[in-house]
Amino acid sequence: MVSEYLKFSIITPSFNQGEYIKDTIESVLNQNYKNFEHIIIDGGSNDNTIEILKKYSHLKWVSEKDRGQSHAINKGFAKASGDIIAWINSDDYYEKNVFAGIATYFENNPDCMVLYGDITYVDKTKCILSTIQGNVINYQSLVKCPDIVRQPSTFWRIDVIREFGGVDEQLHLVMDFDFFLRISKHFQFHYYKQNFSYYRYYDENKSLSLARRQTHEIHDVYKKNNIAFTFSIYKYLFLKYVHSFGLKKK
Repeated sequence: MVSEYLKFSIITPSFNQGEYIKDTIESVLNQNYKNFEHIIIDGGSNDNTIEILKKYSHLKWVSEKDRGQSHAINKGFAKASGDIIAWINSDDYYEKNVFAGIATYFENNPDCMVLYGDITYVDKTKCILSTIQGNVINYQSLVKCPDIVRQPSTFWRIDVIREFGGVDEQLHLVMDFDFFLRISKHFQFHYYKQNFSYYRYYDENKSLSLARRQTHEIHDVYKKNNIAFTFSIYKYLFLKYVHSFGLKKK
């Protein structure tokens, strides 16, 4: 039986995601684990988001103009009171009944500071597109391929935030890559072989619609972290940039 000693703080930045945010909320609420808080930082939505948030008395939420998603994430981190932290965006959602296993792993492995699982990509209607599995994330692999980040499927102890701070608010698309790259210099990422989350992959998704800007931000993260630009890195950036021209514009 899980002790539920460890408290989860789940952060959700949101702006005009009324079409999807209920799925996110329900996926946190309906876990096999009750010791959690769900903090939603809304950027002043003008769709039906606020109407949805008001239906859930357990939520801790604010709705006010902010400086973008990274700012919202850091505002959520500042409000977090849990032992285990994660952020999940307002169009993604968690696998059923995974919190108990995650909490048990952290309890049984006090050296574990960061834990990640598998991630499944779905379309707007939740039809499965693909699943990314395997124990592959560390500093070297992140440098080689930033795309392996599994942000909604990653959990970490609050001590990570206290020691290294939150995300870089100058970044608007790859703040997760930069954040995990920084902390992977100091901590081994533990892997739990189970699907943790579902990531919606669709044309209006920010990472798709702004793919060229994303490539530029990845370049900036490499520079900021004093990473040498090898041939393989230049090839990765070039291919990513060229691929962006084939994506449907928002």
